[in-house]
Amino acid sequence: MVSRIKIKKGLDIPLLGEPQDIFLGEVKSDVLKICPEDFIGVTPKLSVKVGDEVKAGTALMYDRNYPSVKVASPVSGVVTAIERGEKRRILNITVERKGENEFVDYGIKNALTMKSEEVKDFILDAGLWFFVKQRPYDVVANPDKDPRDIFVTGFSSAPLAPSYDYILKDESKDVQAGLDALSILTKGKVYLSIDLHTSCKALKYAKNVVITEFEGPHPAGNVGVQINHIAPVNSGEVVWTLNVLDVAIIGRLFNTGKVDLTRTVALTGSEVENRGYYKMLIGTLLNDVLKSIPKPKDSRLRYISGDPLTGRKIDENDVLRAYSSQITVIPEGNNTHEFIGWASMSTNKYSAGNTYLSNLLVKIGVKDKFRIDARLKGGRRAIIMSNEYDQVFPMDIYPEFLLKSIIAFDIDKMIQLGIFEVAPEDFALCEFVDTSKLEVQKIVRTGLDLLRKEVE
Repeated sequence: MVSRIKIKKGLDIPLLGEPQDIFLGEVKSDVLKICPEDFIGVTPKLSVKVGDEVKAGTALMYDRNYPSVKVASPVSGVVTAIERGEKRRILNITVERKGENEFVDYGIKNALTMKSEEVKDFILDAGLWFFVKQRPYDVVANPDKDPRDIFVTGFSSAPLAPSYDYILKDESKDVQAGLDALSILTKGKVYLSIDLHTSCKALKYAKNVVITEFEGPHPAGNVGVQINHIAPVNSGEVVWTLNVLDVAIIGRLFNTGKVDLTRTVALTGSEVENRGYYKMLIGTLLNDVLKSIPKPKDSRLRYISGDPLTGRKIDENDVLRAYSSQITVIPEGNNTHEFIGWASMSTNKYSAGNTYLSNLLVKIGVKDKFRIDARLKGGRRAIIMSNEYDQVFPMDIYPEFLLKSIIAFDIDKMIQLGIFEVAPEDFALCEFVDTSKLEVQKIVRTGLDLLRKEVE
């Protein structure tokens, strides 16, 4: 019996620019880059040097603290550059493609016939363990700890999110192979959360998992919200989390014996005319795609690898980041002062509150989408206890008090208020509606890093 959970608190931001279910082609670049900063919790150490030849699946780097955690090269070729920043921090590992893509052959496996350690070692050796994250701390999972349960989110409710039904329509075997592998990795349960209205057979009829249907506004698709409503994380417990799109890549490894880091990526945003889906490898240069988007006269463009709330700001010469299945392009906005500013009655502006007349038009169905830019539109100020967080935060946690305890570096209070359960993405809507203009996600990330440093 499939259980169903309805999320009542939250907000679906009516952004213009949802992707159409159209395949726009495959994007290939001769140069690919892996960015170690994508892998939170990993202290990178190089496995290669400039001039080394690699195949797709060869380890480019590993975690200094857990050497079994590796990151695989998405393409075969030659390592041409290793870019470093301050204190010799590794920023990018560049691989130049040479000829046809050659793969390291790890052998076809059936996870259901393997032991837990064999499945874990197989994923670790292939350099795909970075897809497995853990709560608490929202970092790449420690392979030495056994998870109580594993949670897989099977949909995204974020603004302009890609359709998982479209992406996974031909991935049923890979999705199931990945879920089979996860079921061997834990003595607990594998929870798969799906959208109530999904038509994807790979998700609706998945085996060896506990399926839960979710309905409601964003952040219903966040794995943290799903954990909070299904089986919350208590002190001393560890759970692993994955996105089902990443589970499919792991399943591809078991079905083919190859590390194929190809993603189906949605190109979205109000500034994109031809919105749809591309196939590309993780680390692919995006300049050919982004430079074709016309720039408006009244504003610059903001390019985002990911969704508008939690994605990473990039430039048009940047690459597809490791966890992204969405590229978003919205107006940057300008600093020109507007006549009567926030007091304007404009129907083209959107606010989560009742600041503009546009909210009434949304409620009566006259207008449903808005071209929203990236401006802050206000200055930072003290936290205002106005209940605005609680209206969009559907977890059994007091967000304002948790943020204050993080700012005060009060570790005991942070633990009492539930920091073990959360990740920065769970506070993205709080940041959007925040009249104090605080960088809420950054505060939560700082708190998690501090807690991990002090407790572990």
